[in-house]
Amino acid sequence: MTNRSMGEIVRRQNPACLPARASVQEACRLMRDRRIGAILVTDDQGRLVGLFTGRDAVTRVGAEARDPAATTLEQVMTRNPDTTHPRTRAIEVLRLMSDAGYRHLPILDEGRIVGIVSKGDFLGLERARHDDETGFWEIM
Repeated sequence: MTNRSMGEIVRRQNPACLPARASVQEACRLMRDRRIGAILVTDDQGRLVGLFTGRDAVTRVGAEARDPAATTLEQVMTRNPDTTHPRTRAIEVLRLMSDAGYRHLPILDEGRIVGIVSKGDFLGLERARHDDETGFWEIM
């Protein structure tokens, strides 16, 4: 089925969230323990303010020789990341992620964090449809 919504994909998800003041080390441990590639970064009211990924750990922390225990997520996160809505269709999100080069995309409903989607969350049919569309446009 290629008509799934983001709400169907993240129905029972408990997204990993940490406050902006949390350390990179804490975030990396959480990503390791939960076997995930991204952390949603929140303010004191639980609103999304950023996204921290494994790629950020490498490029903004490791490559810059920052101390992960002393560096906060606020210092190295992607601020105000693009988001999507639970009713958005999977193929539309896959297109957005592909066009923008995202691996992860937070899902918000009226400002409330619902979950996060990664490229691995999409079914083969959704990826095949996207590949077909991409191939079509490359021919044109």
